[in-house]
Amino acid sequence: MAKTYLSLNHDPTLKGAPKDYIRPIREVRASVGAGYIYPIVGEMRTMPGLGTKPALMNVDVDADGEVVGMF
Repeated sequence: MAKTYLSLNHDPTLKGAPKDYIRPIREVRASVGAGYIYPIVGEMRTMPGLGTKPALMNVDVDADGEVVGMF
């Protein structure tokens, strides 16, 4: 579950693990490549997924010692 690290709930004023609260789900997203779905609660940012080929694979040094293939 994607949530804030400050609490187990959506309300930043309720610290720790409060009882008898309802957790509102803001959004549900699919991580198609990984094969699962996940709910997002409260305000938070998520990171984009990585590509299938790392950019490092395109970087090299030519015969003159110059770095080539960086972006």
